[in-house]
Amino acid sequence: MHEMRRIRTYVAIGDSFTEGLDDPYPGGHDRFRGWADRLAEHLSARHPGLRYANLAVRGKLVRQIVDDQVPLAVDLAPDLVTFCAGGNDMIRPGADPDALAVVFDDAVRRLRAAGADVVVFTGFDTRGLRTGGRIRGRAATYNMHLRAIADRRGCTVVDLWPLRVFNDPRAWSEDRLHLSPEGHRRMALLVADVVGAPGDDDWRAPWPPADPADWLTLRREDVRWARTYLLPWIGRRATGRSTGDGRAPKRPTATPL
Repeated sequence: MHEMRRIRTYVAIGDSFTEGLDDPYPGGHDRFRGWADRLAEHLSARHPGLRYANLAVRGKLVRQIVDDQVPLAVDLAPDLVTFCAGGNDMIRPGADPDALAVVFDDAVRRLRAAGADVVVFTGFDTRGLRTGGRIRGRAATYNMHLRAIADRRGCTVVDLWPLRVFNDPRAWSEDRLHLSPEGHRRMALLVADVVGAPGDDDWRAPWPPADPADWLTLRREDVRWARTYLLPWIGRRATGRSTGDGRAPKRPTATPL
């Protein structure tokens, strides 16, 4: 997408990635900022009076996002929609990327019919993540579908798969599933770049040198991570629960920042 048309309303839909998990507002406790809020701040400087809604809820699957969030987004008559969904499906056993793509495509069709420019996201290459090798094949299949949908429906793509800058551990929070504040800051700059509203900073900027961690420290981190994050996650999946159950969107109506 090149220099964008006037944006009066921007709506973000998706899961924890778009809700902004692990990028808390100062003193906000459970209030997260995230790349979408940061993008809205950036866009509102170029489009005074921009109205922004964020309907994303952590833990949601593609079908839930399409059923719950897409109708609300259409009702808000947005000029711009960012739509990222599928990560929570991909990490579940037996995920079917072909079937998910059909659901995703119908949602994009509805958003485009409502007059919105739609930005879709491919997933990250999970090879760079310490726990992601097993789902890499189906994630790649899903990404190919998303690119084809974007091409067919006239959408813009934020292609996260080839981006090595996010392979740095400092781009990720302690749980290794969500971006860190610096990861979200770079993501907002990347999306702004893709939609034709580049910022002053460069999301590609090299990371400062890191202190080399010794083997034992890394193994202790792995054990602590498994105990703190992996085992509770497996427990929720086994019982069909999600961290987003019963949770409302953080910005359900489109209002100025």
